[in-house]
Amino acid sequence: MTPAPTTPAPTRSTEFCNNLALRKAARYLSATYDKALAPVGLRATQFSILQKLNAHGETTITSLADMIAMDRTTMASNLKPLVRDGLVTVEPSAADRRARIVTMTPDGHARLKAALPLWSVVQTRFEESYGADDAARLRAALAAVLDTGFQPWAE
Repeated sequence: MTPAPTTPAPTRSTEFCNNLALRKAARYLSATYDKALAPVGLRATQFSILQKLNAHGETTITSLADMIAMDRTTMASNLKPLVRDGLVTVEPSAADRRARIVTMTPDGHARLKAALPLWSVVQTRFEESYGADDAARLRAALAAVLDTGFQPWAE
């Protein structure tokens, strides 16, 4: 008789997986922000892109990807629906034809303006539930993750 297979006991590496914990929380919050922004036809990632463009003005796809901690190819894919909807333009750079410049259109500014109150409701609700000080510490801790020395998009 063959013994029944057993499931290995969780090890420290799986029981305390930083990646899983972070992704679970990110999916939870992303879905919450996505739901809140749906009435203006934006997803949380698109909202973040528009926020960065609003704050920094026109920029290259590569710079925008760096600002959001995303690889360039994924950023280019995320820009496609924004271009399709007339919220941003992507044009070759006059200085370097290999670079592509992303610019927010007047419709993009209007959509961001319409989205801000919806985003603000979720932001406020999260901070009330989680705690404003804890939320600030969470953002600081997550920002520090970006300085741990990994190079996920290096070629």
